[in-house]
Amino acid sequence: MILEALNIHKSYGDANSKLHVLKGVDLTITPGEFLTIIGPSGAGKSTLLHILGGLDVPDQGTVSIEGQDIYRLKDDQRARLRNEKIGFVFQFYHLLPEFTAWENVALPMIVKEDYRDIKRSKDQALALLGRVGLSARAMHKPQQLSGGEQQRVAIARALINQPRMIVCDEPTGNLDSASGQEVLRLLMTLNQENHQTLVVVTHDERIAEVSHRSIHMRDGSLVSATVKQEQ
Repeated sequence: MILEALNIHKSYGDANSKLHVLKGVDLTITPGEFLTIIGPSGAGKSTLLHILGGLDVPDQGTVSIEGQDIYRLKDDQRARLRNEKIGFVFQFYHLLPEFTAWENVALPMIVKEDYRDIKRSKDQALALLGRVGLSARAMHKPQQLSGGEQQRVAIARALINQPRMIVCDEPTGNLDSASGQEVLRLLMTLNQENHQTLVVVTHDERIAEVSHRSIHMRDGSLVSATVKQEQ
């Protein structure tokens, strides 16, 4: 397996007003799997995704990526692991407005390479922008791009360090139907052609329908799982 999460608990607030967001979640993910996490708002989906991706620390439990318990690492070690092994795609893109499309895509590689080879980072970024159909937009800044274009830039950025796994939090949630369909086709291509492991939190039934497996969350727990198709 590429990821194993055991007995994940997470709460927010103080002793007088504590909200239990996750209540003992167990989950395993295999290499090349396309997994969707679905459920009503407030079920704990995004919190779980952030913990699986090393962005938020659980109160209790373990998350192992390729056998390494990521929450036994120091903060800087966990940040390095995220940069190398996990690509992130969010609903609101999180592109830096002062940077062009290619600069946004290249940034994780520039950080990883410690500024040693900007030309190589740019070449890789331009190649990825070509793959997502945005070669002509490489020099544009985010405010000059449509929502669908910005999300494709964000997906290219998630791919720049060739991560083992991509985690997506509502990747089509801020897009119109046509742009959402473009992003869905791109995610499917990454999974089918690259065998890229995808973990996607979504309310979009189209994504859930084409994933290999959907897990259903309610009130901080996994309540069911549905196998959609063979990998």
